[in-house]
Amino acid sequence: MDGYTLIEQSPDVEDYLRLRVVSGLSPKTRAGAEAGLPNTWYGVHFIFDGRPVAMGRVIGDGGTAFQIVDMAVEPEHQGKGLGKVIMTALVARLQSDAPSSAYVSLVADGDAKHLYAKYGFEPVMPKSIGMAMVIRP
Repeated sequence: MDGYTLIEQSPDVEDYLRLRVVSGLSPKTRAGAEAGLPNTWYGVHFIFDGRPVAMGRVIGDGGTAFQIVDMAVEPEHQGKGLGKVIMTALVARLQSDAPSSAYVSLVADGDAKHLYAKYGFEPVMPKSIGMAMVIRP
């Protein structure tokens, strides 16, 4: 992975907003990003040619519940293993620092479920079903 540097923190607000959109995730407001990013439990991003090109975060209460969110890789950098390195870093931090009874969840879009399964994530259906609500989209 020549030219890529992994940084153990979330990207700044501008890059966070950009990475979400260019990778196909839903856009977020600047106000939402400014309020949410400082509450990241653990985040990482990759730098290439001086700018962020991929990211992932863990959010949660620090004890009982965690969620992996914002897994995003710019299209021109996909297929190079960045997502795997990000997931490895996020899961390693959870395994080392989260309490043993913590519940870790994520939402798998499309084929991402295959990547997440490699890290021990399993579908929760039919016992549970994921649900969501967007506030004033």
